[in-house]
Amino acid sequence: MTLAAAAMVYGAVVEPRQLHMVPHSVGVNELPADCEGVRIDLVSDIHTGSLNNGVDNLDRLVGDLKRSDADVVLLAGDYVILSVLGGTYVSGATVAHHLQPLARQKPTYAVLGNHDWWKNGQQIAQDFRKAGIHMTDNRAVRMKVRQCEFWLVGIGDKDEGHPDIAFALEQTRSAPNLPKIALTHNPELFEQIPEEVGLTLAGHTHGGQIRVPIGGYPAFWFKPKAESTFVDGLYREPDGRALFVTRGVGTSIVSLRFGVPPEVSQLTLRRATQAR
Repeated sequence: MTLAAAAMVYGAVVEPRQLHMVPHSVGVNELPADCEGVRIDLVSDIHTGSLNNGVDNLDRLVGDLKRSDADVVLLAGDYVILSVLGGTYVSGATVAHHLQPLARQKPTYAVLGNHDWWKNGQQIAQDFRKAGIHMTDNRAVRMKVRQCEFWLVGIGDKDEGHPDIAFALEQTRSAPNLPKIALTHNPELFEQIPEEVGLTLAGHTHGGQIRVPIGGYPAFWFKPKAESTFVDGLYREPDGRALFVTRGVGTSIVSLRFGVPPEVSQLTLRRATQAR
């Protein structure tokens, strides 16, 4: 077997099944002391039905999330797939059914992604609500986790979800001094989110999905869209706003992951001066 063929097999069969629970310490400006150490499991781009990513893999993901010590689970969209080479469509209702045991055990909040809207987003949102998952597209929810109070500000997908940042933030005015965490699918919305939102969480990029070292350069990135600026991990603006982009679980467009294994991002909130 040639090296190229071996790499294709690894990228199509091996790495997509290597789900990692990866800890990240995320600094948030002006985070109250009561919110120090709050744990969030961030999951995106499950894409159940992509190659080697059927409902058995979804059940494994749910089991890992149930065993995690996170206080809350946030789902950043793309639970289904429009199409993917070698994949099989799995309905949003089926995905919701398999996520239901998680929602029964832990507070679970979600927004929709572009693939979900392409496959009848309103119906998928309804199926998720029936499963006990709180849908937050263009909706702010006042949260209390341990002794920490904050606003979770859900924002619709940039391309398909009619995002309304101003409308979502207007819902926080009853307690404007609480910290705000935004949840959305496409990280490109980060550039439009105002300074009052200390942390934005997103997915969509699959962390690049394929990362191959070439020559003296550290990596070649496969990006879902050429204009992608925020691909993987933590970004911070001069005004202190932070964005975290999770690598996600499944695949789209091509059925390969290489150098970017599937990830549940286990976030621990820290005051910005204390984060590593």
